[in-house]
Parts: sequence; C-alpha cells; structure tokens
Amino acid sequence: MSNMEINNVLAQMRAMSAQASNTVAEAKPTNSSDFSTMLSQSIEAVNKTQQEASTLSEAFTKGETDASLAEVMVSLQKANLSFQTVLQTRNKLVDAYKDVMRMSM
Repeated sequence: MSNMEINNVLAQMRAMSAQASNTVAEAKPTNSSDFSTMLSQSIEAVNKTQQEASTLSEAFTKGETDASLAEVMVSLQKANLSFQTVLQTRNKLVDAYKDVMRMSM
C-alpha cells in the first residue's frame, strides 16, 4: 500500500470518527495524550453507534418505532463498519508495534 493510499485511508477514518461522534477532530495531535484521547473517543463513538443500532433494531422488532426496515439495516451496517474500522486500526497498530519491537538497535 502506497503512502498516499495510507494517508487517504487515515483521512477517511478521521472523517468517519468526527461524523460518528459529532465533534470536529483536531487536525494536529501534538503528543501521545492527544492520540490516546482520540483513540478512546473513537472507541466510545463506536460503542455508542452499536448501542443505538441495537436499540433501534429491538424497537423495530417489537413494533415500538416508526423506523423503516431500511433505516434499521443502515444503522446496523454503520455500526458494523465502524467496528470493523476500529478492529483494522487496532490490527495495524499491533503490527506496527511488533515491527518496532523487532528492530535492532
């Protein structure tokens, strides 16, 4: 994967995170606490998205909402996509950590 593609994917992930949490992501993290804050906010946003999708799905199943089946499916797919994004980000971070640990001094 080229450097441009990686930057493109990272930009898309940041945009999705900002949209999911309804906050504007900071453009330039300056230290590790900013990264950890951004990471924890992203995980919280994914959790919130999954909870909302689950609640909407249960309400639809019980007939307690006016939401259409399409709206329920879209919310479930958003939750799945956000979870998969976080999962793949975690996998890439673990791979990067392993690469750093394998480096010889």
